[in-house]
Amino acid sequence: MWRMATNALAMLLLVELIVAPGITDADEVLDIGTSDTDIRIGNIMPYTGLLAAFATIGRAEGAYFDMVNDNGGINGRKVRFISYDDSSNPATAVELTRTLVENDKILLTFGSFGTPSNLATRSYLNDHKIPQLFVASGDNEFANPKAFGWTMGWQPPFWVEGRIYANYIQAAYPERKIAVLWQDDQFGRDLFQGLQDGLGDWARMIVADTTFDLSEFSSLDAQIDVLKNSGADILLLDVAPAFAARALRKIADLDWHPVILLDNASASIANALRPAGLQNSSGVISTSFLKDAADPEWKNDPAMTAFLSFMDKYYPDGDKDDGNAAFGYAAAETLFHVLSQCGDDLSHENVMKQSASLKAYHNSLVLPGITINTGSTDFHPIKQMRLVQFDGTAWQPIGDVIENAFIGSTGQTHDN
Repeated sequence: MWRMATNALAMLLLVELIVAPGITDADEVLDIGTSDTDIRIGNIMPYTGLLAAFATIGRAEGAYFDMVNDNGGINGRKVRFISYDDSSNPATAVELTRTLVENDKILLTFGSFGTPSNLATRSYLNDHKIPQLFVASGDNEFANPKAFGWTMGWQPPFWVEGRIYANYIQAAYPERKIAVLWQDDQFGRDLFQGLQDGLGDWARMIVADTTFDLSEFSSLDAQIDVLKNSGADILLLDVAPAFAARALRKIADLDWHPVILLDNASASIANALRPAGLQNSSGVISTSFLKDAADPEWKNDPAMTAFLSFMDKYYPDGDKDDGNAAFGYAAAETLFHVLSQCGDDLSHENVMKQSASLKAYHNSLVLPGITINTGSTDFHPIKQMRLVQFDGTAWQPIGDVIENAFIGSTGQTHDN
């Protein structure tokens, strides 16, 4: 098992967050998981197994809190970031979560990866009133404050991403045939359902879709052949990074040239596009809500400079082109902001109160125009995204930030 003590923040943010509003001189309120000197935070991550590419998220989060500790901690308390490997096995996640709560005595869990593992641990954490914060999954199940008031997601929902692709197709490629390759799991179903819902009557444009089992790490040749033979002009890859790389290589081998849409979770240059061959990935379209370290647009951006310095000092083995590193850093920065707002009231209740009181908070690595907002009935912190296209080197924006797909607590979409 991999344990990492504490993470950190960038120089750009220290002034804002160390002198954060909301800190009072009230008496200390310390729950299990805190003391006058430390805060214990738990995390579950797939450091091994088929989804180990996402382990970068946990490593970046751990490194971030190392930086925070080197700069004095959070309101004078050092962070103990305790992260365990579940290999994306929900049963293992449950066992390790019990260890975090009952043995490690954590204050909260933060940034744990994956839909199945987080769903498996959600009831236990809610029953024990342990905050399950900023889950690394876009499943809409993690934004249900009425039923699970101790669980909150972070990233935009998969379903919303599917709707964004639908809107783009309708605007740019009306009446073109669509094919979809999707993982046969909750992640794959959510995004595909968003595409279908967004297309509405135009869902007839989907002429073929085929699935694969994540546990069967075989070639995707048969699936890609079926989709190519459907005559589709547009292909949505709703898959994990390693499968995206395989699919892109196969598409190139077949000399097939559809418009390719790739889910945000697999839009990592390091884990998907580079292994596929950058020449094979050029022109791919995806979504984004975070700045891309490879994009020259951010060359002189103070927040990106701070992030790159952080990578050099605290995560030197990490790949700056891996979007999961930026994801982990930005998520950890959000938690730093929340815990700073808590001041000396580190009760479970106040942690949730502050998490549900984010108003127009702008994270340093989140794209301009995208803000983080939560409320007592709104557990979707990030609701906006931007379409991007890979030019062979970096992701370039297509149009403006998309703000017309807000998911309410009932799962319905409301156009602004």
